[in-house]
Amino acid sequence: MLCKVSDKAFDDKDWAFEIKWDGYRAIADLSKDEIRLYSRNGIDFSQKFKKITNSFKLQEHPMVLDGEIVAYDDKGKPNFQWLQRIGDNPDLALIFQVFDLLWLNGHSTEDLSYLQRKELLKEALVENEIIKYSDHVLEHGKEFFQAAKDMGLEGIVAKKTDSTYKENLRSSEWLKIKIHKSDEAIICGFTAPKGSRKKFGALILGKYLNGEMVFCGHTGGGFNDRSLSEIYDKMQPLITEKPVFKITPKTNTKATWIKPQLVAEIKFTELTKDFIYRHPIFLRLRDDIKPQNVEFNSENLEKEEIMKKAEPQKRTGKDDLIKKIGKQELKLTNQNKIYFPEDDITKGDVIDFYQSISKYILPHLRDRPQSMNRYPNGIKGLSFFQKDAAEETPDWIETQKVFSESSDKYINYIICNDKETLAYLNNLGCIELNIWTSRVKKADNPDYLVLDLDPSEKNSFEDVIETAQAVKEVLDLAGVDGYPKTSGSSGIHIYIPMNAKYSYEQVKDFGHLLMQMVQQRLPDLTTLERSLQKRDKNKIYLDYLQNRRGQTLASVYSLRPKNGAPVSMPLEWEEVKNGLIPTDFNIHNSLDRLKEKGDIFKPILGKGIDMLKAIRKLEE
Repeated sequence: MLCKVSDKAFDDKDWAFEIKWDGYRAIADLSKDEIRLYSRNGIDFSQKFKKITNSFKLQEHPMVLDGEIVAYDDKGKPNFQWLQRIGDNPDLALIFQVFDLLWLNGHSTEDLSYLQRKELLKEALVENEIIKYSDHVLEHGKEFFQAAKDMGLEGIVAKKTDSTYKENLRSSEWLKIKIHKSDEAIICGFTAPKGSRKKFGALILGKYLNGEMVFCGHTGGGFNDRSLSEIYDKMQPLITEKPVFKITPKTNTKATWIKPQLVAEIKFTELTKDFIYRHPIFLRLRDDIKPQNVEFNSENLEKEEIMKKAEPQKRTGKDDLIKKIGKQELKLTNQNKIYFPEDDITKGDVIDFYQSISKYILPHLRDRPQSMNRYPNGIKGLSFFQKDAAEETPDWIETQKVFSESSDKYINYIICNDKETLAYLNNLGCIELNIWTSRVKKADNPDYLVLDLDPSEKNSFEDVIETAQAVKEVLDLAGVDGYPKTSGSSGIHIYIPMNAKYSYEQVKDFGHLLMQMVQQRLPDLTTLERSLQKRDKNKIYLDYLQNRRGQTLASVYSLRPKNGAPVSMPLEWEEVKNGLIPTDFNIHNSLDRLKEKGDIFKPILGKGIDMLKAIRKLEE
């Protein structure tokens, strides 16, 4: 029995709600001597998941069960990618979550109601470490959905309590309610990679509509080196000369066509009337779904039409958009313009990313002058800095005039305190957000000290990690908490909260003292030489001079205008070790990390250190 899709969670006394497990749907047939475990399409899972098959031998009754094979990662969360790589890890933690009973002791149970089947299942099933009963809650779907969202799960399933089990039917009595909008599409080809990208640039996607393959966009996001290689290898035997589409779609780079035999699951923001997925991000391959079953149906199309009518936005041009964000209606222009060519990331993707993380980044932007670094044509185009807000800046944008001693004039800075201003800045081409370390009301007193570990081209990131660990040693001697983050490029920043209690000069001098002590620990690896001409090209520059009035730095959680769309990401100190790769944090996965860990950089906005006490400790 299959589910239809519902957009929103709901409360109803006639419905039950279960977790939507992120794994392989499977039927376990224990009715005969030989135990069978197979997918809904009849693919045999018995050998692939022997651990589950063998565990059924402990059951006391002949049964036919419906459930989901789920793999759990090292954080205890369901992880579909880990499940797909079971061949690499036969000791993977697997659980078969059983949620329905189709047959028991010689009798079909399919004509019983949902609640009757669940009651029988709970009595008949012998649970162990691998076989688990998947429970449900009654009536309170909204609260259950929020709990699933807070736990980082995929979604929930709503089931009518009096529903019978209808095989091979997509029934409106079972509804799946996903936290993220996702769908399956067929991989019909791939584009050539550009720059440092390996294997391929993007996957070309299609889906059947009335028996004909329809082009539905392409995705270059959501991959790492491993998945690029794995998918590339799977596509090689399928290469063919002609595309499966009647009309060959236009691609950014040369296309290689393949037979339509691989199914990808993607997440996306919208399905256009032309059947194109907007902002599709690759999630995984689905070898449990047959390509011929991947088709647009009336449910898809009706749902998308309803969604469009409900959205507070309208098109004004080919890729312009008017959208209500916060309290304002904004015109967002050129949404399909490519900002990261090697990663196929658009201006619209950048705006969507910042909106998705707005609750995490806005506290760090609040009340701070913005120095706009604009990339109107993406990271490969010309960029320029702009401090003064333009005359055409809307009245609802908060600005603040701040006197600049270096230019001997007042500069009218934009202050980003809300989601609508954030979208406005992104729409101007601000891929990264550069802010002061002080707020406008205390412009001469920074909220934190920044230690910037800036490697030369000859330094490895392992060198940067070694230097960061030396900084941690010095901070421990001073009894001071420091908070590291990736710069989003090749370095590491370490922030120390000051709570606007000291002047810039005092903070800079304290930073100088700390960096001197680090340099004494690593004289062959680090330098305090400011001049590029005089600086040893094999050493990491210990930069404490970022702590000046008017100096701007890319904010925490800011995108950086570099290939891969990296994000400046806070780290826990135990993560600052060899094996850390700064580009691991990017536009595609940063939100998931934030949902998991929360804002671990929040303390830099809190209680500041006692600088005099720290200096005394260092003198001991």
